[in-house]
Amino acid sequence: MIIDFHTHVFPDNLAPKAMAELSSCWKSSYKPAHDGTVAGLIKSMDGGNIDIAVVQPVVTKPSQFKKVNEWVRSICSDPRSSHRIVGFGGIYPHTDTYKEDIDFIVSLGLKGLKFHAEYQNFILDDPKMLRIYDYALSRDLILMHHAGFDPAFPPPFKSSPQQFANVSKAIKGGVVIAAHLGGWGQWDETERDLVGSDIYLDTSMGFEFFSREQFLRIIRAHGVDKILFATDSPWSYARTEIEHIKTLPLSSYEKEALLGGNAKRILNIF
Repeated sequence: MIIDFHTHVFPDNLAPKAMAELSSCWKSSYKPAHDGTVAGLIKSMDGGNIDIAVVQPVVTKPSQFKKVNEWVRSICSDPRSSHRIVGFGGIYPHTDTYKEDIDFIVSLGLKGLKFHAEYQNFILDDPKMLRIYDYALSRDLILMHHAGFDPAFPPPFKSSPQQFANVSKAIKGGVVIAAHLGGWGQWDETERDLVGSDIYLDTSMGFEFFSREQFLRIIRAHGVDKILFATDSPWSYARTEIEHIKTLPLSSYEKEALLGGNAKRILNIF
């Protein structure tokens, strides 16, 4: 089983505008892998032989909270997706109602929370965020974080491998994931500050940018059991990402764990 742990989609009526705005941030001819709709994601999954995709919404305004999470729940049960989508929820972090919001996400049956420090304007290891993480983890939710560079925002960035290490030391148990191998463009810092911690890393938007040798060093130092295959779809091509992994000098067990086994374990998929 292959599981893509980091994907994004939008409602059909919003996808064209959202994709146009997001694509403009790249300021290049970079072409997304699909049109940002659920149908586009499923087609891309089929092209890469991906069994399950985890959808990661980002809530940037309080008014988005309920409708975004209810929509994610609806696409998880939509027969058109053949039950191949697992949904995470999103909360607006600048609120005192975070416990009620997290409880609502749990009631919908969503598996985790997606955070984006740049779009949501918070510092990753701020004590105010730690209380949100702690409560979400107490409700058995997985925490997925964007990490490092984002083309829509100038540096300095609001997350770093060192900050993820700080979070790992501050929280008690649970699964916290730093996307983009701990911080896009910060892979030397990942090697220095983050490997060996309890933080999971995903592979999204990386294989075109970090070296094969560095990726292997990080896997060996961090442990393959804490690495998750991910694409950040529609921002990279699943087939290409999978081909990179399959050519690595890893055992069959390690490749299976990276491509889906680790994800199955933390999502409790049997």
